[in-house]
Amino acid sequence: MNTLTFDKLEYPELTQLLAENCVSDAAKEKAQQLKPFKNKRTIEAKLTETSEARKILDSGQNLPLFGISKMKQTLIKLEKSFEMTPAELMGIADFLRSTRRIKQFLEKNSGISPMLARFAESIQSFMEIEEAISQAIRNGEVDNVASATLRKTRKLLEDNQAKTTERLDKFMKNPENKSYIQEFFVTRKNAHDTIPIKASFQKFVRGTVIEVSSKGTTVFIEPETIAKLSAIRANLKAEEQAEIYQILAALSGAVLAELDGIKHNLEVITEFDFIFAKGKLSRQMEATSPSVNERGEIKLKQAKHPFLAMKLAVPLDFSIGENYRGLIITGSNAGGKTVVLKTVGLLTLMMMAGLHVPAAENSELAVFERVFADIGDNQSLENALSTFSSHMQNAGEILARVNEKTLVLFDEIGSGTEPNEGAALAIAILEECYRRGGITLASTHYEAIKRYGGKHPDFINARMAFDPETLAPKYQLIIGESGESNALYIAEKMNIDRKVLQKAKHYMNTEDYALEKRNFKPKNVAHPVEQTHQPSLEKGDRVQLLETGEIGLVFSHERGEVIVYAGGKKREVLARRLKLLASRVELYPADYDLNQLFTSFEERKEQHDFARGSKKALRRVQKEIKQSREEK
Repeated sequence: MNTLTFDKLEYPELTQLLAENCVSDAAKEKAQQLKPFKNKRTIEAKLTETSEARKILDSGQNLPLFGISKMKQTLIKLEKSFEMTPAELMGIADFLRSTRRIKQFLEKNSGISPMLARFAESIQSFMEIEEAISQAIRNGEVDNVASATLRKTRKLLEDNQAKTTERLDKFMKNPENKSYIQEFFVTRKNAHDTIPIKASFQKFVRGTVIEVSSKGTTVFIEPETIAKLSAIRANLKAEEQAEIYQILAALSGAVLAELDGIKHNLEVITEFDFIFAKGKLSRQMEATSPSVNERGEIKLKQAKHPFLAMKLAVPLDFSIGENYRGLIITGSNAGGKTVVLKTVGLLTLMMMAGLHVPAAENSELAVFERVFADIGDNQSLENALSTFSSHMQNAGEILARVNEKTLVLFDEIGSGTEPNEGAALAIAILEECYRRGGITLASTHYEAIKRYGGKHPDFINARMAFDPETLAPKYQLIIGESGESNALYIAEKMNIDRKVLQKAKHYMNTEDYALEKRNFKPKNVAHPVEQTHQPSLEKGDRVQLLETGEIGLVFSHERGEVIVYAGGKKREVLARRLKLLASRVELYPADYDLNQLFTSFEERKEQHDFARGSKKALRRVQKEIKQSREEK
């Protein structure tokens, strides 16, 4: 095992998920540091623990964990300082009480969790310490019943406070003092009972100034009448604190005397916290306990990747190690090949760590000394490694350590370089892994590797199912069949020309390429613009302006220049820049007034009115003449 394999298979994310199900910091730390075991008996024992915790949880019960959360830090502090605060001692009492209840709880459930019940037998009871702390400390403070001396001292403090309150009351009610007092209440300043006095009357009040307000307008004075009582109270408070210290020291000493046993209990309870976290994770993933073998055989039924187990995912049926030791997975991109590799690898690590796996009952996994995964892009800018170089570096490390008890996972083996060389190198790597006895899973697109998998007696091909209608992957592994990348099929669906697809299929089996050279130089054809013969154009002919492609009508034509009416306006164009589309003879009757083509309805109406002598038209013309003269 190595860190790279754990990272590629997302093992740290899994242990973090396990840690989130723990209660105590110590158990969380244990979960995050969990590593796979390599001994079959140890693994089976860990799986049994997980199964028993799962049974208890499935029965609707939960482990009564209380007072364990920060217990490790509390005991470390006790070893260093030899004294505890009341709150910390209460936490220890809660923990000791919890350990007793856990022992009783597991004894009661010994029928469904015999191993956990036997493990709980080692829990020690510390009733005397538990009761001593519970009697001495209540509500986070040392109680009066903790000792006769403490009880007597606190009674004297109460009497002292009553007398002090009485004298302060009398001071504030005295008519002589009323004008001096800023506010009529008693306030505690620096462990002294004081009365707020106006600063200007300070000299009229007998007593000690304990504090001055920030603005200097008020002084807090302890009246002389309670000075002796205040001194007595200070002594009593010192005696009280000394007694509390003695009580806490005695309780801390009692805990310290049994520290080894309490630490043992903590280790046991931490282990139970961790075991029940495994049971909770099993429930969350609807996982089961797999069978364990040392033969290198993996048989997964309806398995799911742990991070997909709680979501919609296509179950995986998978086997290797019994009839073949190598499996080559082919199929389209994004079809689930990598998920298969990660699922097999991560479920193997989970089983070896004593965790249930998200698979159906009767699934089986093998114990390996080493698991290697070369998955994803390992490009490194820091070490100047390309994707291919990094894959080769990983492959070199794997080949140096692979043996009969090794599981190797290669994703897109041989990729990242020239296909022929990459495929040849991949086959050589697979052969070496096999020669050394490793169980090998590899995904690929290369046809040569597929052929190798089909010919080798101890390898088998598999493919990821693909829906030919929707082009969608089914994320379903079919062992015994070789898959295609479906590139041509997808291209056909994307409306690539059939002739192009036929050539592509032809080139898959032959190198009989179309290599003839074609001439793409432009032919010597005269451009219409460069015609020497100019058409004879007349008014009303329909023409095309060769430079712009616009269609227009000829208005007049003389000396090589033509006035064309196009786009609602007249423009001068060289005759050679025009192409005759239709003559006026083809377009209009013989007696047709061509002027109508170039004037608007309003213009024609105005001309008609003027011709028939319309006074309105004459006045309009006279007005326009007058305006024109004025503008000049």
